[in-house]
Amino acid sequence: MNEPILVTGASGNVGREVVKALLAKGERVRGTAVNEADAKGIPGEGTEIVFFDFGNPQSYEPAFAGVKKMFLMRPPMISDVETYIKPVIQYATSVGVEQIAFLSLVGVENKSYVPHYKVEKYLEESGIAYTFLRAGFFMQNLDTTHRLDIIEHNDLFIPAGKAKTAFIDARDIGAVAAHVLTTPGHENKAYELTGSEALTYYQVADIFSEVLGRKISYSKPSMSRFAWRMHERGYPWGYVGVMSGLYLTTRFGAAEKVADDVAVLLNRPPITLRQYVRDYAAVWQVNSEE
Repeated sequence: MNEPILVTGASGNVGREVVKALLAKGERVRGTAVNEADAKGIPGEGTEIVFFDFGNPQSYEPAFAGVKKMFLMRPPMISDVETYIKPVIQYATSVGVEQIAFLSLVGVENKSYVPHYKVEKYLEESGIAYTFLRAGFFMQNLDTTHRLDIIEHNDLFIPAGKAKTAFIDARDIGAVAAHVLTTPGHENKAYELTGSEALTYYQVADIFSEVLGRKISYSKPSMSRFAWRMHERGYPWGYVGVMSGLYLTTRFGAAEKVADDVAVLLNRPPITLRQYVRDYAAVWQVNSEE
């Protein structure tokens, strides 16, 4: 394939894995970055890097030049989809992009209040072939958003109540994204990407304790305590609101569904949470670097 596959958010938890999986397939990859520091996080010596800003239309042309397929990820801090995401989809339509794989959410069809819902609607209306990757909660949220609480307090400070979550490893999402963008038959389809087991956060804490060799607890904070702590750590209220809303739906069972799409698409079982904790164990050590 001569055309580059455009990967937005290429330095993020999921974007990095999409880039790696595409490169492993021998594809030409163009990853987006917002600045020089961001660009350093994009993997692969053969990856073409382009500076791209959803809010800057002047950055669209170099990013989309020659592109027929694209991995689209909504930047977590962007909640105003109409202002920042819709113009990108419209531009992609105008320059002949043929397929967009969009990182969405499990159960998004029943969550009209989350930004992903609107993005899906815009893609359906665009005329571009879409592939919705409706992912469950990322395991990697535990080594990014929730990392400090595990290091500093040996605590999973997450307002999910007693509900279960079918976590998905970002490495599996990357593998699935690369698969649907490079093989036929995935146009205008939606896949649910989860792990093979649904766990309570008490069970997650037990797995962490066993693998890390120290006691990790699940404090089950209230929604308000969680929101204030996240805001105090520098997250804007809009982002905190979306995150809190997702955990609220988790309390009511929205994240417990286990789907087999990952196993079917990749012809192997999904990565387990225990394996993920083993692979990432170093990041939760008390003396690990920030």
